[in-house]
Amino acid sequence: MSRLIMCRLFKKELPGLEYPPFPGPAGSEIFENVSKEAWSKWIAHQTTLINEKRLNMMDVESRKYLSEQREKFLSGEDVDQAEGFISTTE
Repeated sequence: MSRLIMCRLFKKELPGLEYPPFPGPAGSEIFENVSKEAWSKWIAHQTTLINEKRLNMMDVESRKYLSEQREKFLSGEDVDQAEGFISTTE
């Protein structure tokens, strides 16, 4: 049985992640407050940002940018979109 958490993005109780997505306080916070569904949506958006904005994940500034976008996304704030990108899921 999956554990339920109060998802900070969807503002309702949903199944949580099975384990923290990465080590450290940020990973623990996501594990405790972000649902599987919200994390999945973030991963898809993150992939779009990396590809369309041609982010280099070896670059500290690119990683910082994605971290900031992740926090905004998972909190339900407006986030950057890839130029010309039109979501087919909305």
